[in-house]
Amino acid sequence: MYAWTLHQPQRAEQNPLQKMDIPVPSCGKRDLKVNISACGVCHTDLHIVEGELDLPVLPLVPGHQIVGLVAEVGEQVRRFSLGDRVGIAWLNQTCGACEYCQRERENLCPEAQFTGYHVNGGFAEAIVIDERYVYAIPDNYDDFQAAPLLCAGIVGFRALRVAGVQPGERVGLYGFGASAHLAIQVLTHWNCETYVFSRGSHHRKLAQKLGAVWTGQAGNRPPKPLHRAIIYAPAGWIMVEALKDVAPGGVVTSGGIHMSPIPQFPYSLLWEERCLNSVAHATRTDGEDFMAIAAARTMITEVEIFPCDEINQVLVLLKESKLKAAAVLKVKA
Repeated sequence: MYAWTLHQPQRAEQNPLQKMDIPVPSCGKRDLKVNISACGVCHTDLHIVEGELDLPVLPLVPGHQIVGLVAEVGEQVRRFSLGDRVGIAWLNQTCGACEYCQRERENLCPEAQFTGYHVNGGFAEAIVIDERYVYAIPDNYDDFQAAPLLCAGIVGFRALRVAGVQPGERVGLYGFGASAHLAIQVLTHWNCETYVFSRGSHHRKLAQKLGAVWTGQAGNRPPKPLHRAIIYAPAGWIMVEALKDVAPGGVVTSGGIHMSPIPQFPYSLLWEERCLNSVAHATRTDGEDFMAIAAARTMITEVEIFPCDEINQVLVLLKESKLKAAAVLKVKA
């Protein structure tokens, strides 16, 4: 089968992914083979190809927002059948036995493996994965609209949970890309007031369309102190600005896997029981709960669709912030 493969980290402008034939994966007893129709492109993919994350294996096929049809099932598969439309996300495998797995914090499992990072991902014709790490795709989304749900949606939702968001609170979203434009729809579902910080006028207009009560840029003070602040932009200085925006007892949560250094700041910004924390991946429970919301309340997923052959160009557009919506690859007709 064909796949877009990374052999060594390179700048996106150097066309780091090469199209090549690789062996077709085979199914184990609990596995599904999924023929991929669409795969989203995420900032984590960019961090991987440019070597900003240490890579455990090379060569590697990136991609972890995968939608496709079940083409083969292992003999012990119980949840899915041939022809089912399914989604595959970042979390690919955990040990199931460590203290984190036993405490329903499998996202912190030291043996966890991630799609498109430890194992080949979605920039390919097919993938094999344990059925326990697969999601049913709600019928109210086509393949391309569904792809961002599987990372931007699930991890963005995890960030709301880690921040401790409660219905009716004032919540700030910093950076309004793929995760934030889904998170704001969850917040609206929870009757929260959402304040959006983005340098892009297009993103601020979209935020207003999706229900933001105020928009501005990081460094602008919101009209009211926030209860929670979620940082989706990979810029450490924004963490400090968000601390200035939250009320006593407020929480500032980093929702990304990679961030530039956080500048030094005075203790007075953290005092009065303000809290800084971070999100590490997501659990399957997060995924199932988010997909249930997505099924019950059709979310607007703003996407730009590209042929898979243009993946290197898409990475450049992502790096240069020239995408107007979440990028999704058309992997197979």
